[in-house]
Amino acid sequence: MTKLIFQLMWMAVGLLGFALTEAQAGVRVTDDRGLVRTFAQTPKRIVSLLPSLSETVCALGECARLVGVDRYSNWPASLAKLPQLGGGLDPNIEAIVALKPDVVLAAGSTKAIAQLESLGIPVVALEPKRHSDMKRVLYVVNELLAVPLEKGADKVWKDIDQALSDAARAMPVKAKEVKVYFEVNDAPYAAGQTSFIGETMTRLGINNIIPASLGAFPKINPEFVVQANPSLIMISRQEIKGMRERPGWTAIRAVRENRICIFTPEENDVLVRAGPRMAQAAAIMLKCIKDKRHEHSFNSHTSICAANTCQLDRLGFVVGQLFCRLWDWG
Repeated sequence: MTKLIFQLMWMAVGLLGFALTEAQAGVRVTDDRGLVRTFAQTPKRIVSLLPSLSETVCALGECARLVGVDRYSNWPASLAKLPQLGGGLDPNIEAIVALKPDVVLAAGSTKAIAQLESLGIPVVALEPKRHSDMKRVLYVVNELLAVPLEKGADKVWKDIDQALSDAARAMPVKAKEVKVYFEVNDAPYAAGQTSFIGETMTRLGINNIIPASLGAFPKINPEFVVQANPSLIMISRQEIKGMRERPGWTAIRAVRENRICIFTPEENDVLVRAGPRMAQAAAIMLKCIKDKRHEHSFNSHTSICAANTCQLDRLGFVVGQLFCRLWDWG
């Protein structure tokens, strides 16, 4: 018995030594440029210059490793306490160097990557643009941070995917037939079917009027939207100004019936970032559609019913409302 106990103790010591050796061996990751980055030790001090990457680090439970972020990284709220280091187009190189990061996470399009690397600061370039990118980036960052998969990327992605499926199942069947226009800024640029936003819409079964053939975020001729005549518009509070004054837009069904979801800046951040909050983005879209559908159902006797000459006095209020709902959402 004593011999067996000693054997088990030596096995435990051996396993511990192996684990320590693995941890000390560091990590090796490949970024979006195809460059292999090898770190002798797991990075402890991280600078992130892209909100979606900052959020990914935090989603993996490693917010404490961030020592600085770009000016747009604002979730979770604790990031507000960190040094703000400019943006992807104008990073503050001097401030980044002063923080002595083990690695900088940045989009491949970020300026000054070469300058940072020439100063001996390794950069891992990652830029998620699609759902599949988000999953890949999540696992790359997980590997970089050496987080156990069962507590990190595996769990995070499983939760995201499950929440997206739940949101899709919660979408009213008739609502899936509604034509939706999602505007990302007032140029106007729209979210196409191949964009991160468009993929979320597709996952929910939302009928996006911007076809895949136009690209991810095409600049749209306003007349195109008039001709498409969406039943619902999704837009941020910042971009709503002047929308109703565009030629012909008062005739668009969504504008005429005031079925426009105006997102707060906080909601807009969730919606437009290709990051780990994509399930929350789906929930925001779902609420938008449900709310506007609900509002219309209760107000149809004074709005759409009037436009389509529904005769509530003859049909009766209940039957008339039912008819108008079917007219509107069918």
